[in-house]
Amino acid sequence: MERSNKKQQFLTVSEAYHKAAAFCNYQERSFRDLRIKFREYGLTEDETDELIMRLSEEKLVDEERFACAYARGRHNLKKWGRNKIRMGLKSKEISEYCIKKGLAEIDPDEYWKNLLQLLEKKNRTEKEKHPRLRRQKLLLYLFSRGYENDLANMALDELQNQKEE
Repeated sequence: MERSNKKQQFLTVSEAYHKAAAFCNYQERSFRDLRIKFREYGLTEDETDELIMRLSEEKLVDEERFACAYARGRHNLKKWGRNKIRMGLKSKEISEYCIKKGLAEIDPDEYWKNLLQLLEKKNRTEKEKHPRLRRQKLLLYLFSRGYENDLANMALDELQNQKEE
């Protein structure tokens, strides 16, 4: 979704390259991010492709590196699950190969720990008293955060076993 209230700048290819290099140095970017930026700069598709290839050759932009950084950041900082991270990467038009590489960056033990922390936090604030409805609400919460069905159910079972002890 593009912002319509932004004024379009018209830059030369050289100016666009320097701005894009600074843009990529600030944080990892996807090719899609660059295409949007170059469209804002008023560049043609051919100029855009040429600049993206140049930035890629100079290792300023790398789809695999972006996917790994995105997956790590979304998991560690936002506590997203694999499904939500996968959808986020697909929305950035990242290849399936790079998505798999990015998701492989997530430590399974850390993933499970984050899932349990989220569940315990939500469980403390959930107002629903009926056990079945409460379980449903907790599951829906975990699904909305991108966690897999089987892991969410296992975590809920573990939480319930802790309560019974």
